[in-house]
Amino acid sequence: MKITIIVLVSLFLLSCTSEAQIYPGKNWSRTENPSVTGWDDTWRSVFTRYVVDSTNITGLIIIHKGQVVLEYGDIEENSYIASCRKSILAMLFGKYIENGTINLDKTLAELDINDVSELLPIERKAKIKDLISARSGVYLSGSNGGDFRRYAPKRGSVQPGTHWLYSNWDFNAAGYIFEKETKSTIYDEVESQLAIPLQMEDWDKSLQTKTGNYEISKFPAYHMWFSTRDMARMGLLMLRKGKWKGKQIIPEKWVNEIIKERTSYLEAQKSVPLLKEDGLDLGYGYMWWLVENTMDYRLKNAYSAQGALGQNITVYPEIDAVLAFKTKSDYGRRNSIQTQMKVLKKAVEIYNPD
Repeated sequence: MKITIIVLVSLFLLSCTSEAQIYPGKNWSRTENPSVTGWDDTWRSVFTRYVVDSTNITGLIIIHKGQVVLEYGDIEENSYIASCRKSILAMLFGKYIENGTINLDKTLAELDINDVSELLPIERKAKIKDLISARSGVYLSGSNGGDFRRYAPKRGSVQPGTHWLYSNWDFNAAGYIFEKETKSTIYDEVESQLAIPLQMEDWDKSLQTKTGNYEISKFPAYHMWFSTRDMARMGLLMLRKGKWKGKQIIPEKWVNEIIKERTSYLEAQKSVPLLKEDGLDLGYGYMWWLVENTMDYRLKNAYSAQGALGQNITVYPEIDAVLAFKTKSDYGRRNSIQTQMKVLKKAVEIYNPD
């Protein structure tokens, strides 16, 4: 009887702890004294100085245990987030996979997918899950640039699912298929699944626009514009395994699938040797980058949405933290991927709870 009571009390306390997790309401709340929770004032100042002096970041925010511990620049302005859009699309899939609307094992042939350049028979065997893990084996040009297609093997030389290559054709086709299967638009789904339930402060649906060269591919890029602080809300949702204030927004099982390794950092670097120069070893899940091969406990199991010029959402599960930053392209500013990786590391190096 005594053991039963102890177990019940433990479960009750665990439940209370879970419910006590902090979420932003209409606005983010701020930690009153970050230094007490491990974010030393001096080191936060040093980090901010680094961002000012050594990067072109225009807005940055660090969230710890659901509250702001550091912010820099303009975190309210909406601007282009480049390839972070792909990670957001991955989040939207969960609802429709859970209810059976989307079957990740459907092939391009079953979906009747073709393009300006005809797909080869072997390419039509690719499945939806191959597209969202960048393993389709389809090496057509996407309607927009900014990928690693220059490292692609010869068309038709690999079986779908057996080779990783970061290719915009995969991601754009995945967006097209998402809309085809759900009979909804990506931007409507961002609004209903994310912007409204997460109480995004700056979401503006009218800014969202698809673009692409339709003479190259009929699948456009579904570009997105967000503020830094709203990007942080999506990072916190991922950190909380899809749960927001007691409601499961994204199925927890799907969040775990998104950040499950589909491609190791070794395979990614073999396919694209340039990745060896990034400064962090990154594997790949379902349209999210995975931090691997690190000895820093603060970086273990971390994962990121990353975009060109300097767009980033990084989740650090081991320390209950989220980093979001942007570099507004309208200002003619940009950051290299190496700079982005330095920011990812330096952001948590200032966290020392002991």
